[in-house]
Amino acid sequence: MRKAAIYQFSLPLETGIILRQQRLKSRDGFLIHLQENSSHGWGEISPLPQFSVETLETARSALQTSLRDWCQGAAIKECDIPSVAFGLSCAQAELMAELPEITHYPKAPLCTGDLDELILQLNAANSEKVAKVKVGFYESVRDGMVVNLLLDAVPCLRLRLDANRSWNPSQAAAFAKYIKPANRARIDFIEEPCKTMHDSLAFAHQTGIAIAWDESVREPTFQLKKQPGVSAIIVKPTLLGSLNRCKQLIDNARALGLETVISSSLESSFGLTQLARIASWLTPQTVPGLDTLSLHQAQLVRQWPESSLPLIGLNELERIWQHE
Repeated sequence: MRKAAIYQFSLPLETGIILRQQRLKSRDGFLIHLQENSSHGWGEISPLPQFSVETLETARSALQTSLRDWCQGAAIKECDIPSVAFGLSCAQAELMAELPEITHYPKAPLCTGDLDELILQLNAANSEKVAKVKVGFYESVRDGMVVNLLLDAVPCLRLRLDANRSWNPSQAAAFAKYIKPANRARIDFIEEPCKTMHDSLAFAHQTGIAIAWDESVREPTFQLKKQPGVSAIIVKPTLLGSLNRCKQLIDNARALGLETVISSSLESSFGLTQLARIASWLTPQTVPGLDTLSLHQAQLVRQWPESSLPLIGLNELERIWQHE
């Protein structure tokens, strides 16, 4: 016998979170529950405003159709709505015991706040020293100085930088000017430094600083191929689609010698724990980019280890749909 339910959530975010010039005050989405006999599976569906192609209402409608068909005995079909495809595939993977349980939840810390405090924290860390820095919000010269200072201050540190296509070629060159040649190899990559792929590739060629594709991966015309200066791709499953699609992309990237970093799209603690399990399964040698829980004011149903944020239980959520 099959049963399914949809729960809705709205989690408050820390003030000041701006995505593409829009302030985001809450993270809204759904948890789905599948039950088949004594087996259970859960998934999170949370389209990210300004980044996802679908709305919350579109996702809800597609979810109800897919779950109704599943409860009546049909297989879950590959959905063309990314967040729905991802959440459904996670729930199905849990149901079939394909998603591994883990006890270690690694993440590359997102560098924010006081620089001196951050340097002390990174120097004290016993684990692999890899961190992420957002660039492109301020003058590129300032970004270059800050990144170079971090690399000088923490000798074993490796950095992932995310520019979100913020720079034109002259701004990108101004950034690179302030990175010592000896430090450039310790930048694992910059995610899409320039507004176009052509300019980003030229930046990598001219500076020797590697780049990674992020937004480009999700564009319909994107072709995965080996390119000089490109070292990695960023996989954000909520924005990309099902586990099968993510796995295929990861396998193809690996065959080309490219690193794949599984990264969050501001999912709840529930979604982050699933992403950590997926990363342990599909990219075990790469630290995932999952350090976004600090942007939330509460956790959801499943707790991220060591987080002190309050936990919202399932009994506090509204069940908006069920089929038995």
